[in-house]
Amino acid sequence: MAVPLVEIHLFAAARAAVGSASISAAPGSLADILDQLEADHPAFAAVRPRCSYLIDGTTAHGTDVDVPSGSRIDVLPPFAGG
Repeated sequence: MAVPLVEIHLFAAARAAVGSASISAAPGSLADILDQLEADHPAFAAVRPRCSYLIDGTTAHGTDVDVPSGSRIDVLPPFAGG
């Protein structure tokens, strides 16, 4: 049986950089997931330093946190207009 993937939901500039509103990734550390996202979508490198991340609705403080299978990551760049 396949391991459930992690759902990554991208907003605003992150969505534009990746070219999709959502993608899937293998579970692992947030850092590893973001590194793979950047490797697959090089334009994400310009947006990544400005983003904040929610894992299953909770703010991630740092990228060394483990993201288990079946989780959701929201990638949130700064939004214009407050």
